[in-house]
Amino acid sequence: MTARALTATALAAALLTASLAGCARSADPVERLDKKATHPTGTDSQAHHRWGLPTPLRPARPPSPHPRPLTAGPGGLPSVVDHIPTHDKVVFLTYDDGAERDPRFVDLVRELRLPVSMFLTDSVVGPGYGHFARLREVGANVQNHTLDHQSLRGLPYAGQRAEICGQQDKLRERFGIRPRLFRPPHGIYDTTTLRAAADCGVSAVVLWTKRPSLRPGDILLVGPPQVEQTLRLLREVQEKGLRVGRLEDYL
Repeated sequence: MTARALTATALAAALLTASLAGCARSADPVERLDKKATHPTGTDSQAHHRWGLPTPLRPARPPSPHPRPLTAGPGGLPSVVDHIPTHDKVVFLTYDDGAERDPRFVDLVRELRLPVSMFLTDSVVGPGYGHFARLREVGANVQNHTLDHQSLRGLPYAGQRAEICGQQDKLRERFGIRPRLFRPPHGIYDTTTLRAAADCGVSAVVLWTKRPSLRPGDILLVGPPQVEQTLRLLREVQEKGLRVGRLEDYL
């Protein structure tokens, strides 16, 4: 055999060996499991088990029939709501301030596909806007809760407008949005608050339902710790045959 033939044979053998080794690596069941583990879908049927829920969380259907537009208050001021009038068996999960930034909450929202609404205060969120950007990526909605969490009632118009419009501007800078919904700190407001909110582009002032038992249309304010309190409420929601709806679909 010539030297050229020997070289060609050796090269072919080397290529075959490399190909077989590559096949063996790709067929390695451990590697396949590792690859699967690093790309979780987060929406599989076992998500409820991981979070200690008795059954899968049923997604809420779109509003049926479509809710009527909110009736504006006197003088065209934003409506004030603490409950959604609906026959749909839904409740709504809302969270205030932005002080708590547990990364597990992002996983919870993603894996259970929770349509949550976050009312953010700039001075409380501080450098933590990245956490809420991740929440928005997995389906959460961001709304306005003022710049500095001051009690608004009794403040002059200019001060209230600065608090509300200032946070509208911050959220536009961070996320490219100007929220339609606003929650006054502590749920306290006056007519001046409504005037300022209207001038800042707010269509509804959202409070929360204050009663001990869950009923359709309730707007729930979920306190810390977020993950634990959310799971407690979800168990109660399931026990009552309710679902979690997207607040923004009803306002």
